[in-house]
Amino acid sequence: MEQILANGVYLGSQYAMIALGLTLIFALMNVLNFAHGQMYVIGGFITYTFYGQLGVPFVLALLMSCITLAILGALIERYLFNPVIKRSARDESTMLLAAGIAFLLDALILLIFGEKQHGVPKIINGVFNYEFRLIIPYDRILVCLMAILSIAIFICFMQFSKTGRALRALAQDRVAAQLMGVNVDRYSMIGFALGAMLAGLVGGLLVTITGINLGMGGPTSVKAFMMVMIGGAGVISGAIAGGFILGMLEAVGLAVLSQYGDITYLLIFVSLMIFLAIRPHGLMGKPWG
Repeated sequence: MEQILANGVYLGSQYAMIALGLTLIFALMNVLNFAHGQMYVIGGFITYTFYGQLGVPFVLALLMSCITLAILGALIERYLFNPVIKRSARDESTMLLAAGIAFLLDALILLIFGEKQHGVPKIINGVFNYEFRLIIPYDRILVCLMAILSIAIFICFMQFSKTGRALRALAQDRVAAQLMGVNVDRYSMIGFALGAMLAGLVGGLLVTITGINLGMGGPTSVKAFMMVMIGGAGVISGAIAGGFILGMLEAVGLAVLSQYGDITYLLIFVSLMIFLAIRPHGLMGKPWG
């Protein structure tokens, strides 16, 4: 039981970070960013390049991943999403654009890094063993703590900083925020950059555990959408809750159902469909639109 709970907390902390970036972008711009998983993969490859190939200290490599993804997110919002949102009143336009960006990033990742699996040296060696009931590698403990600390910093930033308050106002009512003097274009770009940075951060953290490859982008996006739907689209607290719920479900499923083959996510998807049929807005969400 202790092992399942520990695995659930570890997975949940990573998933919550992935969902945070996606739900922030949706809350600010009403955009479903299908390229979020690809941004996660790019963050992992950047950390792999600097830490695994060039020997840069892990913290600096992680910082480079965050900065690169923040710049990439800002450019995508300013030169792709912003013009489309202003010129088109149809949500389908941004959805198609996001899908196109996902395919473009996949092609660039394949061109630059190839399709093979890449890994990096462990950031810390050793295993924590508590009476053989709880066995966790120290690197997983460190990554989990860093993820939880990042989530706490993000919440404090959104709650207490001037930029965070502006982003929350923009998410609550875009028109009212603009009338109160909030620069909508500027803070939309900052919010998108922040969401992309979170994807790059978790990608940089997890490359030390799972490695990274081209095919991880799509499944990561699917998991992110699942977490957002569980918690409620556009609700930050819902994204965190959805991440930890999915992490616990996956940990329990892998521990209990492993003898039946790879059916854990089949049951999770079925459970999600039943849950959404009963509560279509998620745990903490409001009706879309």
